Amino acid sequence: MPLIVDVTRGTEVESRHEVDVVVVDSTGVRQSWGDPNRGVLARSSLKPIQAVPLIESGAAEAFGLTETQIALSSASHNGEQGHVAAVEAWLQQLGLTGDALECGTETDTPDARHNNCSGKHCGFLTVCRHLGFDHRGYIHPDHRLQHDVVTPMVEELCGLSTADQTPSIDGCGIPVWSIPLSGLAMGWLGLTQRDAGQRILAAMAAHPWYVAGTGRVCTRVMESGGGRVTVKTGAEGVFAGVAPAEGMAWAIKARDGARRASEAALLWLVDELGLDIGIQPDPLTNWAGTEVGELQVRTD
Repeated sequence: MPLIVDVTRGTEVESRHEVDVVVVDSTGVRQSWGDPNRGVLARSSLKPIQAVPLIESGAAEAFGLTETQIALSSASHNGEQGHVAAVEAWLQQLGLTGDALECGTETDTPDARHNNCSGKHCGFLTVCRHLGFDHRGYIHPDHRLQHDVVTPMVEELCGLSTADQTPSIDGCGIPVWSIPLSGLAMGWLGLTQRDAGQRILAAMAAHPWYVAGTGRVCTRVMESGGGRVTVKTGAEGVFAGVAPAEGMAWAIKARDGARRASEAALLWLVDELGLDIGIQPDPLTNWAGTEVGELQVRTD
């Protein structure tokens, strides 16, 4: 049975979300609620896995990337001033301008540097520059970056083949594949077992503001976790994370795609796993700021 996230208003349950959750360790699935093997589009929760080639190709070392930039390569940032400035500086290191970014412009931002995925795309451009690939069209599934570098890394870490799939297209234009929820969790656990993955996770935990931004759940959890927990959200109600010292990782998918449900499930799960980060879901408030309800997570 999936986790249930009830949204209450006063004494009434106004909405109800079903959430699939899987926790894995080195032996495989350790615990699950709902369907641990349902196929999901991991969206931005896959970014740390997609960033592994940035390290393993030698691109990060060749361009002298900082740990802040490594964190930014896995970000879905808010487009705050510091985020945009970091992206601009990174592009200058590559000898490129914002026109090289193929992630598009979000409706409420002036250009692609502000796109929440621009850090990941800077990482892709860095790999292209280092390996001598023509970066134009780097978002397409058949571009050498995706076909020969990024997609094979996703397959390796998540334990699947994409040969029989036609990729969907993510919000920032790159290919996105259907991955079993347990495979996504195992991919995150796999990050702890290679040097590049450890570096990415450590950078994210050390610089959580660059992974998301002010007030965001990803940032708050990693700040409160003190380096013990690294997490990353994805669109349409996905969340993934890992507790390296405990040797376990997890993946979450709200069946209706609700972010509030996946966030509540994440906060419940880290407490359930004894990770004690001390954060609860924000209460529901009305426009006057009055508390009118809450999110409640239950297992039956």
